[in-house]
Formats: sequence, structure tokens, C-alpha cells
Amino acid sequence: MKVSYEWLSQYIDLSGYTAEELAEKLTRSGIEVDIVEHRNKGISGVTVGYVKSKEKHPDADKLNVCTVDAGQGQDLQIVCGAKNVDAGQKVPVALIGAVLPGDFKIKKAKLRGVESQGMICSAKELGMNDKLLPKEQQEGILVLPEQTEIGQDILPVLGLSDAVMELDLTPNRSDCLSMIGTAYEIGAILGREVKLPDNDVPEQDVAASQYVKVKIDAPGQCTHYAARYVEEVKIGPSPLWLQNRLMGAGIRPINNVVDITNYVMLEYGQPLHAFDADKLDNGQIVVRQAEPGEQIVTLDGQTRSLDEEMLLITDGVKPIAIAGVMGGANSEVTEATTRIVLESAKFAGSSVRKTSRKLGLRSEASLRFEKEVDPAGVVPALNRAAQLLAAYASGQVAGGIVEEMKLAPEPVKIALSLERVNHYLGTEMSMDDLKEVFSRLQFAFEAEGTTLFITAPTRRGDITRDVDLIEEAARLYGYDHIPTTLMTGVTTPGSLTKDQKIRRLIRRQLTESGLHEVINYSFTHPEWINELPGAYSPSVPVQLAMPMSEERSVLRTSLIPHLLETAQYNRNRSLNDVAVFEIGTVFVSEEERISKLPEEKQLLAVLWTGNKQQAHWSGKSAKVDFYDLKGIAEQLFAYLGLGSLVRFAPSQFEGYHPGRTAEIQLHSGSEWIEIGRIGQLHPELQHRKDLDDTYAMEMELAQVYEMADTQISYRMLPKFPAMTRDIAVVVEDAVRVGDMLKEIEHHAGELLESLQVFDIFKGDRLGQGKKSVALSLVYRHHERTLTDDEVTAVHQKVVDRLEQSFGAELRK
Repeated sequence: MKVSYEWLSQYIDLSGYTAEELAEKLTRSGIEVDIVEHRNKGISGVTVGYVKSKEKHPDADKLNVCTVDAGQGQDLQIVCGAKNVDAGQKVPVALIGAVLPGDFKIKKAKLRGVESQGMICSAKELGMNDKLLPKEQQEGILVLPEQTEIGQDILPVLGLSDAVMELDLTPNRSDCLSMIGTAYEIGAILGREVKLPDNDVPEQDVAASQYVKVKIDAPGQCTHYAARYVEEVKIGPSPLWLQNRLMGAGIRPINNVVDITNYVMLEYGQPLHAFDADKLDNGQIVVRQAEPGEQIVTLDGQTRSLDEEMLLITDGVKPIAIAGVMGGANSEVTEATTRIVLESAKFAGSSVRKTSRKLGLRSEASLRFEKEVDPAGVVPALNRAAQLLAAYASGQVAGGIVEEMKLAPEPVKIALSLERVNHYLGTEMSMDDLKEVFSRLQFAFEAEGTTLFITAPTRRGDITRDVDLIEEAARLYGYDHIPTTLMTGVTTPGSLTKDQKIRRLIRRQLTESGLHEVINYSFTHPEWINELPGAYSPSVPVQLAMPMSEERSVLRTSLIPHLLETAQYNRNRSLNDVAVFEIGTVFVSEEERISKLPEEKQLLAVLWTGNKQQAHWSGKSAKVDFYDLKGIAEQLFAYLGLGSLVRFAPSQFEGYHPGRTAEIQLHSGSEWIEIGRIGQLHPELQHRKDLDDTYAMEMELAQVYEMADTQISYRMLPKFPAMTRDIAVVVEDAVRVGDMLKEIEHHAGELLESLQVFDIFKGDRLGQGKKSVALSLVYRHHERTLTDDEVTAVHQKVVDRLEQSFGAELRK
């Protein structure tokens, strides 16, 4: 909300305070002022001049030589290049020695041999926002109204001596979306009286009810609708002072009728609308819900399709406005309008908010209705607008107001005890202090002992409970006067949840392994889901109601597609070696039309492509392979205390290489459950994405969070020597080496310190469908030195078990 200092001074005495000082007081009392903008951008020496004559420049076709009376005692000769300059105009004239914005100084000059004694100015040259001017004033020099006094300083004429405070209002303070509401706030802070504007209407003998009828068919969305009838209206420009105030508030003047409705909206906070009465059928107003599929062309020329939740203003035959949002083009006030119906109403904020959001249409009116307007301000604002129409549009106002009220406004009455105020604020306020606060706020009250029974005015819809009154007392008593006290009571130190700790451990471990974390959109393209289905691909992608683009139109069911996009983005910029990971959420639903929130699952995804090692003088470059990514996964699981509970089982998934893919399984309870997948992407997919061999891993984190052990355990460095035994066994090619390792670990017992596969060999010498697996076993006892007999016995047990379980033969 932009608040003009000069306009505000019409309602309250601001003497002794600058705009900056008022801004400071407002901010300290709870209403933040973002900025104070002075409309004078550095102008001095500019006055109102009268163009007495205009002649063509003798040596320049595009220049004119003007004789101007600027109130200086003698006429000035000024050369002007504006196309719209003409004799008989009142214009801003920068005299010799004047300064314009940008420290531009006016000097006596000769233009093509003709002396120029000043400059006739445009709005832009005066530092004004010309986009807020009427369209005919946006080009060329600024033409002033005929009644403007010659020689007068231009600053007060154009309202440029004003300062504008921009309020950053919280949603509960909708009362300050008006000049009068802000005046009440300033009055409470300064302890000064508020003077309300005169809204006595000069009425004609004829009754408005002869021309207008009002009916409310939607009482839940409209509790009060009032209208006035005005005829013999003359459409034209509004007075300059009114235009200046609108422009100071950031609103472009249009004509006197529209400007008056906007002016009163800013003054009272009550939006108004004017209908051309000759365009209404039967001279009636009916407020009703829209019918499904009903359409209206609004003032911006757009055809709007409506639904049954939207509120319409109709004339009983056709819709003429979307209630609280925007009027219809079929009832617009034009230059030919002579009779108008003026509307003022109380529409439900929830209804206007839903309609505005669905239509994607916001206006100054909808902004105020959404936050709820003062129900008691409907009629005063209507009368004020009617009075101004009579004064500045020559309107003849019919007698009386035509209205229907479904619910009369009732002020809220609240009991507030002094003890409760001091208990909440930690103050020692007296009863007189409390009475002074609410007297300054102009809240009516009655005192009984140490309790006030306070009636909150309807303009303050945010006051509903005693704690709201306590907040008012704190604001006006002064936050600086509230003593600082230490907190008391039981406090709980903050800490991370187990899930948060594990996520941090995962991030640290993966970044230390050389991977980079990325964060992608949760929105994706439907084709990407089909291109690389994740574990939840059977689910229906959740469609967004208002997507940013088609590429971000559904919620993702896998993290891998966006990691592929990241790899492509880097490859297109000659960064071929990409190792990235993301911890994020996917959304799973089985419903085509969402009736409940989709299930959210948190996943970890890793993607690695290119080289794992760059070429160096000490060695060649090396490309990443399946076992590099598997090694990072194993290291991560070991770090989380899950190393012995995870295994990798060969599997096939759509979008992955059929022979280089595994299922990640976690031992939970008595069974192995799938938590993810790891492998090389399918060559066709790699080719489409223009990538080298690319490896990916994706797994769900819920079970990891539940079973991970974040406690760090320590053990002593070994004091006794180890004994190593190497064996090579020949087994069927189908035998899983991982199963062999788990069998060895189980039967070797506590003496086995480490186990490692150091060679796998296949060849004709072994026979068809055979492979040789070479293993290194390290044995150690932590309390004594092992003997050869002990190690030989355990080692033989291992060999025997391999023979029994896998048909292994010692390779000779």
C-alpha cells in the first residue's frame, strides 16, 4: 500500500513530523515501511507557463518557436520540438537556471540560430512515471488543465512536493489498505484525532428505487449489496489533484468516473464499481452463483469461463461483472455514458480469493476483498463516491440507496483484564495506561474494576480475542518499554533426527568418494518417466494442475532421468567425466485422478560416466566400470554399519544393460528385500543421450534409515601376526562368488580377519562352463599368536565346505 504524506494530512494533523519520521514510528509499532519515496526527483525553477503563440522555426522543420508567459513579468521565447505543443496551452516551463532530474541545468541557448529562454517540459523530463499518465499525455510535452494559475511553482501543481510511504502489510492488517485506516493507525501512534471526509450527498427528488432493484441470491458469498443511481453524468478527465493522488498510489487515471471509484477505494479501502445503467436489462442487479461453463468478457477483453463456485453480478439476464474481481465489458462506462449505477458491496473474502486464483486474475479490488473489507464501510464509501460524482462529473444523484442486507455487521466485544496484559507482556502498566491505549485506538470500552470491556470497531477485523488486544497494547505502549526477561521453564536442546544424521553421513561419504551432489526439480516430463522407469514406474505420474511447461508437468517417480539430464548438460559443455548423486523425493500414486495425497518416498541416486582417472605421466586414463560404482555402494553400506546385511544379486530391469545390472538386497528380519538397483544403462539409452558407458544406482532410503547404525566402534590395533592362505578353486560359471564368500565367512569363524577375491579366470583349460576363483584369506587371533595347525584346520574346513556346497575343486 502506497500512502501519500500530503493526502494523509487531509485526515490527521501531521505537523512536526516528516514522512521519514512517520515511517520510523509506523515500523516501530508493527507496520513495516519498506521505503519513503519523494516524488520530486530533483526539480527546481519550473513554473506554469501559458503558450501565447507558436510559429515554425525558420531553419528547422521539426522545431517551433513559442512565446510563453511564465509569470515572470515579460514573455519568454522558447524553442520546442514537441509535436503536441500549441498556442493556448498551460505547460510546465523550466526557466533559465532551473534544475531537472539528473542535475540537468537549464541555460540560455541558441537552437539553429534562434534564442531559447527556457524549456517546455514533458512528464518524463520532470521525473514522472509517464506510464501512469493518461495515454494522450504519454508523448510530447505535459499539457496542464486550463484553470492552472500561470507562474505557479510546478511542484504543488503536479503533487511532486509529496512523499510516498510504501507499507509492507501483513495479511491481518487489511485495515491499512486505505488512507483512512492508515490515518487511524497514525492517530493512535501520535495521539491525534482523525478527521473523516465529508460524504453528504446532494440528492435529487426522484428516488433511486424507481430505476434500480437489488437482489442477493447467494447470501453465503454476499452479505450486503448497496447501489446508487446517478444520471446526467459527463465523462471527462478528473481534476488534476485527484489524478496526482492516484498516480502517487501507482494507479493510472482514466476518466472522472473510474478515477473517483479508484480514489474512494484507496480512501476507504472499499472497492466500488460503476455500471452503465443504459446497458442493464430491466434496471436490476442480481447477485448469484455462476452456472457451470457460463462465460463473461471482462474489461481487459478476455473471455472468462466460470464455474458454480464463482460469484457473479448480473442484470437478471446476463452477467455484468465477476463479483469483487473485475467488471464486464458489456456494462463498461464509456465516453457516451450518461447514467450509471454505482455498486458497493461486502463479498466474502474466501469466494473472491478462490475466483481470483482460478481465473489467474488479480486486481486492486480483489486484493482488498480477499483480506476482508470493513462491512460498516459499504454505505459511507458509496456516499463519498456519489458526492464526488456530483462535484466532478456533473452527476445528478437520485435520492436514497437501493440495498439488500443479509447479515448486519456486529462489533466484537471482548473482556480484557489488566492482570492478564501485564502477565503476558511482563510489564507494570496501570489501568490509566491501558485506557489511554484504547482511547488512542478509538476503541469504545467500559471499565469495571481492573477489567475493560472493549468493543473492537468493524474496520479492525483482525481483533477477535483478548490476545489481539494485548498485542495492540504492546504496540502502542511501546516495545521499547517492555522489559527484557530471560526465558524460564524446561528447554530441550535441538538435535538432528536419525534420518537427518544418516543423510548427512551419506552426503559426506559420497562427496569424499569424489561425487558431486546435485538438486533437481521434483517436476519432470512424462516421456522421461517412460524412457527410464524407476522402481515405482507402474504408478500413475501425478499431473500438475498449472505446470510451468510440458517439461515440468508431472511429479517424478525416479531420480535417474534428471541425473541423465545433468550429465547431458555437462557433456554439451565438454565436461565428459560426470560423477553425481542426489537425495530426493519421488511421488507414487495409483490414481488417475488424485483424491488423496500421493505417497512420498525418499531415494538416493548415483550416476557415473566418463573416466574415473585422467591420463597422467604415471599411467593412462581409466574409464569407470560397474565395479567402481559397486565399490562406492559397498563402502557406503559399510560406513552405515550395513556391510554384512547387503548383497547384490544379478537381475534385469528395463532401461538397464541386461548383463551388467544387479538388484540391491537388504537382509531384514528373516528375508532379503529389494531396496534398489545398480548397473549400466542400456546401450540404446546411452546412444540416445549421446553418452559413453554410464552407470547408475538408485535405492530407497526408508529401510536404510531404520537399520543403519551411526555409532562408531573402535578396536585395538593387532599385536599379534597374521597368517595368509591363498586358494584357487574351479566352480561352475553359474556359481555366485558372493555366495561363496558368505559361506567362507560363516564357517571360518572368528579367526578369519579378511577375505578378498584377487582373480577370476575363464579358459579352455578349465573346461566348458567353468571358472577359476582365486581367494586370499587372512587369519589372526587378537590375543595370541596362531599356530600352523590351527590355521590349517580352519582352512581345510573352508576348502571342504566349498567342495560340499558349490562342487569346488582345488585348482592345481
